[in-house]
Amino acid sequence: MNFFGKRILFVGAHPDDIELGAGAFLHHVLPRNEVLCLTLSDNQKNPTLKNIIAEHYASFKVLGVPDEKVILEKFETRKFPEQRQDILEYLLKVRKDYQPDLVLVHTRSDIHQDHNVVTEESLRAYRGTTVLGFDVVRSSYGFFPHFLVGVTREDMEKKIEALAEYKTYHDKYYFNEELLRSTMVRHGALAEKQYAEGFDILRIVADYYKN
Repeated sequence: MNFFGKRILFVGAHPDDIELGAGAFLHHVLPRNEVLCLTLSDNQKNPTLKNIIAEHYASFKVLGVPDEKVILEKFETRKFPEQRQDILEYLLKVRKDYQPDLVLVHTRSDIHQDHNVVTEESLRAYRGTTVLGFDVVRSSYGFFPHFLVGVTREDMEKKIEALAEYKTYHDKYYFNEELLRSTMVRHGALAEKQYAEGFDILRIVADYYKN
């Protein structure tokens, strides 16, 4: 797959999801593509997460994504199933406005109710578009990447640096640097590269042209 001159849409349910699942890939493709990062919940119903919004923007800044390419919406965390239709209509609006060539969302192996809704409604909203699923390790089971993208050491380190901006989550095991690195090393081994991020294939749409 050619990642050059594309409009790439990243969709996550909560702050940190995109960076955890695809932060190195995002940093890798950003220089040669147009990127939009959409997070559907700002998690502000939880009083212990008051700093998350600032941390979210700081994280994307480390990856090189400007604030105007980061959208943080206010759908209520853990209640996405009840808001399914509103989420679908919102994603359809984003499709009309942005017209992405590639969409990255949560893997279908993810059991979090919000993550699951994001994936299913994205597949409805972005029919006719390639959709890849990323892994957020804390809530996915049985994930195995069938689409591997080689990334550089710099991409890997930028992902780790970006996630370090989430001071709120510093004690969470899935933010552990060793875990993050080892996952990218493992995916790199599968791809016969030094480092890689892995995705599952939710939909591939291809055009073939005669020379």
